[in-house]
Amino acid sequence: MARCASEGQGPDMSAGGRGPNMPNFYLERECRTPSSECYTILEDGSPVGRLDLHFTSSMVHATLVVAESLTQDSIQDLIEIVDEDVIDAVGVERDEFVVHVHQGRDLGVYTNPDFSQQGGNGHPPQGA
Repeated sequence: MARCASEGQGPDMSAGGRGPNMPNFYLERECRTPSSECYTILEDGSPVGRLDLHFTSSMVHATLVVAESLTQDSIQDLIEIVDEDVIDAVGVERDEFVVHVHQGRDLGVYTNPDFSQQGGNGHPPQGA
């Protein structure tokens, strides 16, 4: 069963109740607004993706970015988990759920004020 907790926590998407061959996903919430949520997706404790949810009056739009290592079956399982557990835990009524899936590798995290000064790990270089 999914559980939503405070900032930095998220629904536990472990295999419990889903069968022994299901991936062990955990979603850690990064931020929440009245109309959106952002999660880091962890599999067995390692980051494997990011989920951004945006809520309208009748739809939920999702952008799912996953690591190259995830299989199509794992991606489908993750979409089902988000649909059945995360959206239900948030308590949003919706008629349609649209998911845009992107698969690739993480290049880093860039922040203000000077995007060009970011290192490959998303942090300013040493001594900057």
